[in-house]
Amino acid sequence: GLVLGVYSSEKDEGAAQFTSAGDAFDRLVSGKLRELLSVCGPPLKKGKTRIFHGLHQDFPSVVVVGLGKKNAGVNDQENWNEGKENIRAAVAVGCRQIQDLEIPCVEVDPCGDAQAAAEGAVLGLHEYNELKQKKKPAVTPQLHGRAESEGWQKGVTYAEGQNLARYLMEAPANYITPIKFAEHIEQKLRSFSNVKVHIRPESWIATQQMGAFLSVAKGSAEPPIFLEIHYLGGASTNDSPLVFVGKGVTFDSGGISLKPSSGMDAMRADMGGAATVCSAIVTAAALNLPLNIIGLAPLCENMPSGKANKPGDVVRAKNGKTIQVDNTDAEGRLLLADALCYAHNFNARAIVNAATLTGAMDVALGSAATGVFTNSSWLWTHLYEASILTGDRVWRMPLFEHYTKQVTDCPLADLSNIGKYSRAGGACTAAAFLKEFVTASHWAHLDIAGVMSNKDEVPYLRKGMAGRPTRTLVEFAARLSQDSHN
Repeated sequence: GLVLGVYSSEKDEGAAQFTSAGDAFDRLVSGKLRELLSVCGPPLKKGKTRIFHGLHQDFPSVVVVGLGKKNAGVNDQENWNEGKENIRAAVAVGCRQIQDLEIPCVEVDPCGDAQAAAEGAVLGLHEYNELKQKKKPAVTPQLHGRAESEGWQKGVTYAEGQNLARYLMEAPANYITPIKFAEHIEQKLRSFSNVKVHIRPESWIATQQMGAFLSVAKGSAEPPIFLEIHYLGGASTNDSPLVFVGKGVTFDSGGISLKPSSGMDAMRADMGGAATVCSAIVTAAALNLPLNIIGLAPLCENMPSGKANKPGDVVRAKNGKTIQVDNTDAEGRLLLADALCYAHNFNARAIVNAATLTGAMDVALGSAATGVFTNSSWLWTHLYEASILTGDRVWRMPLFEHYTKQVTDCPLADLSNIGKYSRAGGACTAAAFLKEFVTASHWAHLDIAGVMSNKDEVPYLRKGMAGRPTRTLVEFAARLSQDSHN
């Protein structure tokens, strides 16, 4: 199969404007493609397709996809590069049509941006069907033509990184337990000589005095794991690393503060923070990015049992602060508190944590963007600029003292794990809680609860767990590595 792009003409009745690959193919078939397009209906709108059969012996089926306007660039209103997003969406829909025709291989027009085209193809075809007997036919996307192969390969690597996060998030919680998560990431990193993976057991966690993390883990029969990854891509192993921290609750029942049963199955993806940061490091290693990255993922389940945290219990975090657990379903911040304290051991250039932390984040922004709370405008600028390129957007949220007071005004301990006004500004009070465990001057907390899954909002992702914002984290790390190079 072959997927070719066509731009919308400025005037509705204008002739189709092909990409250079489309033009070349049209010449190859003596102008038949252009002729067929002009007689089979109105000009192709953005994201719409037409399929033609029998045009060329090498490509029995050709899908032509609408790319929208030719010179669409950065849209300041939308905070993304519209041209790149149009390519991702168009290529994804074209590749899926080839898959529906049960054709095992598809060549993809680079559409002037091979990286975006590769991302659209590889993200658009991904589906979790490991446990089904009946699977959709596998389709291998390849670059059409010889130009832009470097950009294409980069796009494939970025997309495969996000697909790894999607795989981990989508898999059932009895298949991805804390230890199985850690082993899966270790296996992905085994071939890289400049990566060390430490799978820390419960006994190590206890010696680190991570009382907040252990208090969540003790409710489950699954032992907790602290996953620590060292990627040493920098010029010197002593260069200050970027530290990624990810919340790794492989299933979140809510604990004693039990969640409603409706939709609870989606809580297999409550380790989305760990999935995205670990997948970003796997991708950074595959791209051989010239910087050092450390990944930290506290992994456990949050379950109700005779040993579980009870509302009103007080636990002690690694830095000595005491925390009143007023709601056992606000557990992610307890894991992260200890992991953030530990992250300060590494003289980090920046600490970035990601977590499916609060339903309030979903209420605030929905699935349009990841909420970012940060104490550093430098860090914010890098994350924001990376997200414009990837189309996986971020939006800055407030870290006001206003919210800190709501978690530090606590009857029994230094902090409460929920704000005293309960639902008001829930994502902001969660961020204020985390800030109490951070002394680094460049720290960002990404609340990814709203972008955890995809219904139909991102056209190049199928329905299911989204693996967002893995590509933004990778692009951010790539920009940081350029910074240190210059």
